[in-house]
Amino acid sequence: MSKTDSYDRFINRHIGISETELQDMLKVIGASSLDQLIYETVPDGIRMNRELNVPEAMTEFEYLQELQRTASMNKVFRPYIGLGYYGTITPSVILRNIFQNPGWYTQYTP
Repeated sequence: MSKTDSYDRFINRHIGISETELQDMLKVIGASSLDQLIYETVPDGIRMNRELNVPEAMTEFEYLQELQRTASMNKVFRPYIGLGYYGTITPSVILRNIFQNPGWYTQYTP
């Protein structure tokens, strides 16, 4: 890979097996190709005989732009939590004996 190749693509940032390693593995299991291996191991009843409808690969930057575009279509609505939410202080006795007591929120009974 030269220094001008794109390093932001997922495939260029992860090391897979080399062609030599692939051929060595296939030789060990007695298959001449990956296609033959799939043909011999995946039953006809579940083998897909058509191309998958998978979109073209994107760089991480391109995907983040697409995600931002999708997220920008969200609408922010006013929340209505009861009659409004007010910052409150829970007394420590309630915290300790109710909220921090697993007997109130688990099925466990000693």
